[in-house]
Amino acid sequence: MKNIYLIIFLNSILNFAQESKKLTIYTFEEVEKLHQKNPRPHLFFIYTDWCKICFGMKNTTFQNEQIIEILNSDFYVVFLNAETKKEITFFGKSFKNTTNGIHDLAITLASKNKQIEYPTTVIVNKDLSIELQFQGFLKSTKLKSVLEPFLMKNNK
Repeated sequence: MKNIYLIIFLNSILNFAQESKKLTIYTFEEVEKLHQKNPRPHLFFIYTDWCKICFGMKNTTFQNEQIIEILNSDFYVVFLNAETKKEITFFGKSFKNTTNGIHDLAITLASKNKQIEYPTTVIVNKDLSIELQFQGFLKSTKLKSVLEPFLMKNNK
């Protein structure tokens, strides 16, 4: 009987240890409320459902435990499907999908030289100004090498 309890106890410890952390992804509405109470930088990931590179980044970079830890502790993270039909109000401004099937908010956040590539990762500071934009796939090592200096610079 003691062996059964020992097995159950060890199994629960192993299952707990194997649970990985999960990235907290917010909606625009949630971020707006949270930002008003506790301003912090934002990371926006602009993607489309058909983009294989976007899918790959979601399943590698954003599954990395170091990236999850940094983002969960220091950023508000929002994933935006650039082709969503949903109207989004963010800090008092409404955005719709009006331009060739691309959402106006995606255009606002992800345009670089009037072009959008997928995926685009955008880092916005506490003052809601775009600080960094990266088009294309970011490996977790690259994203980490960007996030850490950004935090050091912006937490002074």
